[in-house]
Amino acid sequence: MSNSTAITGNLTRDPEIRYTRDGQASALLGVAVNRRWQDRETHEWEEATSFFDVVCWRDMAENVAMSLTKGARVMVTGRLEQRSWETELGERRSKIEIVADEIGASLRFATVELHRTERSERVAGGDADGNLVDAAAGAGA
Repeated sequence: MSNSTAITGNLTRDPEIRYTRDGQASALLGVAVNRRWQDRETHEWEEATSFFDVVCWRDMAENVAMSLTKGARVMVTGRLEQRSWETELGERRSKIEIVADEIGASLRFATVELHRTERSERVAGGDADGNLVDAAAGAGA
């Protein structure tokens, strides 16, 4: 069974970029996915919005932070991961996030200008699934 998902929606805020203690970049995105359908009985149009937190790492995180802003329409593919933590009051919390493998700007309603970024001086290769693995930082995220 595969744990992959794809969504298309709009950024609810500018990407938030952070760095781990060892300098690894991560960016958090909020994506709103709208769904619209017509009620079969009333023929009225209905709408619902789902909100997703998306996390991306390393070069993609930096590229996303430099390229995308609130309102941008994006396509995200990745895997679902559950994260758990304990609050300062000792309460257990958890959430499900999408850890991005790819993020792209949608060209349905906009145009973009692409600029290839210089690769870091890291040794990178692919794993058995074709995912990029950064040998210097380990599998990390």
